[in-house]
Amino acid sequence: METKSAAVEKETLGTLPNDDIRQIMWRFADRYDLQMLVQSARSVARGPVARLVAEGARNSHDWTEQKASLLKVFDESGVTAAFMEPEHGGFIEGPKNLALALVAFELAWVDGGSATSSLAGNLALAPIHERGTDEQRARYMSLAAPAKEGEKRVPLRGAFALTEPLPYVGVETGILCGKVSVADWKDGNDPLLLVEKRGRFITNMGFADFVTAAVDTADKRIKSSCMIILEKGDPGTYDRGAPTKKLVHQLSSTNDPVLSLKVPASRIIGGYTIKDGVIVPKFSHGEVIEAVFRRTRVTVGLMTSAKLLSAVEPVIRYARNRFRGGEAATPGTPRYDFGIQQKEDVQHRLIDVWSAGEAGASLGFAAARLFDELDPLERKKEAYFIEKGITGGRAQFKEFKRVEKDVLEYIQLSGLPADKRDNQRIEQLQTNVLVQFLVADSAANVLCPACKLWNTGFGATVMREAVSMMGGYGITEDCPGFLGHKWMDAQLEATYEGPEAVQRRQMSVTMTNEIFLAQYRQWVTEMRHVAATHPGSGACALATAMELWLWTLDYLQKGTDGNGNKLYTSSRQGVSFSMADALCWLLAARCLILDALELEKKGPGNAVVAEGLKGTLNFYFDLCHVQCARSAGEVGRVCAELVFGYNAHPAWSGGGACCQEKMGAVEKLVFGEECCSDAKAGGTKEKAGPCVHFAGYEEFVRRRIKLDGCLTGARLAKDRAGGALLKIMIPEVQDYPV
Repeated sequence: METKSAAVEKETLGTLPNDDIRQIMWRFADRYDLQMLVQSARSVARGPVARLVAEGARNSHDWTEQKASLLKVFDESGVTAAFMEPEHGGFIEGPKNLALALVAFELAWVDGGSATSSLAGNLALAPIHERGTDEQRARYMSLAAPAKEGEKRVPLRGAFALTEPLPYVGVETGILCGKVSVADWKDGNDPLLLVEKRGRFITNMGFADFVTAAVDTADKRIKSSCMIILEKGDPGTYDRGAPTKKLVHQLSSTNDPVLSLKVPASRIIGGYTIKDGVIVPKFSHGEVIEAVFRRTRVTVGLMTSAKLLSAVEPVIRYARNRFRGGEAATPGTPRYDFGIQQKEDVQHRLIDVWSAGEAGASLGFAAARLFDELDPLERKKEAYFIEKGITGGRAQFKEFKRVEKDVLEYIQLSGLPADKRDNQRIEQLQTNVLVQFLVADSAANVLCPACKLWNTGFGATVMREAVSMMGGYGITEDCPGFLGHKWMDAQLEATYEGPEAVQRRQMSVTMTNEIFLAQYRQWVTEMRHVAATHPGSGACALATAMELWLWTLDYLQKGTDGNGNKLYTSSRQGVSFSMADALCWLLAARCLILDALELEKKGPGNAVVAEGLKGTLNFYFDLCHVQCARSAGEVGRVCAELVFGYNAHPAWSGGGACCQEKMGAVEKLVFGEECCSDAKAGGTKEKAGPCVHFAGYEEFVRRRIKLDGCLTGARLAKDRAGGALLKIMIPEVQDYPV
């Protein structure tokens, strides 16, 4: 008789991931400037910010001197200047999406409001930075930078005023009550404009010196909406308004301002032209906020992921200490050493929190890096259009369509094995600005809303799980790690810069773009290759789930429901929004696997990481497996509901019973099956309609069964990862006050 050999215990993670590991996984190990910025932001978060929270500063809606002290700390630490160009007082060359994402992550690790307070100043400047004139950028970026040594000035602080005091505020950014009209226009002079704006939930408004406001035209002499810069000293009313009575993010200032000011037309962001006596803003307010939000949404998404990862250490400490002090828990006993953490339930639940936090961080930082690649390409694209004299959205769209075939060819060639590539053709396409822009842009248009949607939406749900693991301590003000505060803060982050519906709407359009889908197919192949070399990573289940999602999308775009109506349309959000949700799970899991592979590749070259690297990788690939299994389960559920859920239940086309004579036999095999038939007069039973069949759905059923089989080993991976929690070393005390 054969006996099973004992399972070999694998090396596992010895301590919580350190900075060297994070730098490799998130791709800034070669960026000393970013490493120093992280340390500066961390010193602010775990020092002044943590002390304010511990002292109860969150218990007030007002912007107090105590809270205002953070602004100076941000300036002195370099956090404020991180957004500025070197010529404007900054210190980071090139795109700064990853830099700002890292700052937000570090600050939100302790308190989301402090991160918002820092980032809101950047948000106020972002319209000027992305779409402003050279003169506007030079003035406001320089004045908002911290004063240099010897300078006697106070930095300008800004606020971004988009939302209006409307019912259901924040749901529709196209509705603007704020209006702009011509107040005075003398020949040869810059027109003087009257701007009237009532804002709602405007961050930084309690101390802002200037506002970038979205307004619509209220004058036939102004063609369209625009964004415009308002200053505190402008003639008229600059009323900061009453503080918003928030339950969350109290370390940021939020007010409902009333603004009625006269400003020169030169304040229109991006400038304007005059045509036939009409002021024509270069950019509408929608074009400006599109350029802004597609970048800043990523940082907000990472704020929630930081909360999840910050919860790991407090939960471990709480679980281990749970029984200490009782008579039954004496030093050296499992009850004393491990507390409730020795129970599998605690281990598995914390692994779910940890894997979700890691996946969200991987997705967010991948999106931030992608925007760092996209930013210079966008500038080159704009320069190309200017050089070719291509103006207007329609003309630019035609030019993009002209090169779409080349884009798809480039993606296809890039995915081939090295020995089968046409390198000469690839190099030729790599020099084509529009080709490279469209490749990056199509991916960014999906990853940005996906990060915001999944990280904050699902992240808030997982944060609740972390709080619950602290017992009653989790909802107290002095909960270690401020987990109760973070749970509440996460609810607000899910609505920042557009609630979930906005992100799902954007994804429902961008994820069907053929250029994105071509890249997506390459990612499926990529995961298949990973599965071949790393079978314990969960990449097999992920690739199968990705294929199922793609098959389902194609089916939905071509299919109709039981009433003959099209399934995938812009108004059928029960279909498109659900598919967007499912895609988010896939993207996050893929990014986590790629980060683990990066650690495997670069880890041996770092002396600090190399020691214990094998155990670290074992743990991370187990986390990947856990996350891929959960993602596959979600995708399988969503796809099955959509494929079958819109079919009408079959009904009898004529009289008779369905397999009535067989029901007794079925009952012997499946208890209760006979009860499925309907009782009729006289005591006979027959079904109300025929059984559901799978004719025409064989391909979906085959894929779904394959997906279920690909979950093999996922729970063993969860057992290993959960068991590792018993051995992970944590600091004796938390590194910021509680």
